[in-house]
Amino acid sequence: MKKIAQLAARETLRVAGLMSGTSADGVDVAVVDVGRNRLQLLGFGTIPYPPSLREAVLALCRPETARVDDICHLNFALGEIFASALAKVAAAEGIDLDSIHLVGSHGQTIHHIPGPRRFGRRRIRSTLQIAEGSVIAERTGITTVADFRPRDIAAGGQGAPLVPYADWFLFAHRRLGRAVQNIGGIANVTWLPAGGRLADVVAFDTGPGNMVIDRLVHRLTDGKQRFDRGGRLARQGRVNESLLAELMAHRFLRRRPPKTTGREDFGDDFADGVWGRARKARLAPKDIVATVTAFTTASIADAYSRHLPGRPDEVILCGGGAHNPALVDMLASRLSPTAVKTTDDFGISVDAKEAVSFALLAAETIRGRANNVPSATGA
Repeated sequence: MKKIAQLAARETLRVAGLMSGTSADGVDVAVVDVGRNRLQLLGFGTIPYPPSLREAVLALCRPETARVDDICHLNFALGEIFASALAKVAAAEGIDLDSIHLVGSHGQTIHHIPGPRRFGRRRIRSTLQIAEGSVIAERTGITTVADFRPRDIAAGGQGAPLVPYADWFLFAHRRLGRAVQNIGGIANVTWLPAGGRLADVVAFDTGPGNMVIDRLVHRLTDGKQRFDRGGRLARQGRVNESLLAELMAHRFLRRRPPKTTGREDFGDDFADGVWGRARKARLAPKDIVATVTAFTTASIADAYSRHLPGRPDEVILCGGGAHNPALVDMLASRLSPTAVKTTDDFGISVDAKEAVSFALLAAETIRGRANNVPSATGA
């Protein structure tokens, strides 16, 4: 406890944020200096999962292929991978590992059940992230904060979205209303009203991000491509409005916030169902990709019109979807005349932003500041 108190007393904490998203591509590592009211990104890198490890992780996300012994083993194996990733990125960025005071690790989500299930007379929400924090702390020798989502669920929340505090810290503006839109495997938005307090923040998952697009590109190319690089396939295709209307009828999109989703709603089973409908309708491969790309953008725009208190002056994109020009152009068209920017415009890489967020959340945890947002998670 003495060490924790010493860390909490520091004016500036150097923190490494670690995470792997729903796409299970690898470990994102961001090293930042966090002051009381400011943050500076010092270095960032991604250490990809080897293909065999990625397949093993994704197998844990599917109830029909997950095994309890594999979950137990990979929880500790990923702890080793996360610790190694931190060491590699720190070395590549010229950052002395001993200069890092703290690690904030989100881990790797393998299952998320935000809708309560009955357990006796109680209704229980649950979530499971692996990449054992104790292993990270032991291998690096650095105090490690983890289990962000479970604690929020224990407090009555849905365990997501967890980054609205960081969005408010980094992007709140006195005069401009902003929406920070992450497009990872799943897409989520944080609404920051002009001059708003943390209690005024609204955040929720809008629906699919890259997850459905990636799965269908993988199928269409017989595994040669894992995603639509540069949005090339979507740009060459035409949106099938009939199929898009079917997709937009998904029950999740009609639910009111707070709400979260994941592979359970928009994973392989859902994407494979879209594939079957598209093939039955004899859609060309590029038209299929264009249509599911339009599904992501339409679901985001629909969520704004249904659930945001007002029209944002600016939308700030982050996550892998920000690299897809076809997706970004479709979204900008749907949100016009709202200005669409990226976190790069504010000095934080679109790829680094989520890892940066967990570094900040870890720093605030050590300082004794609650950093989940009850209006976002329902906690």
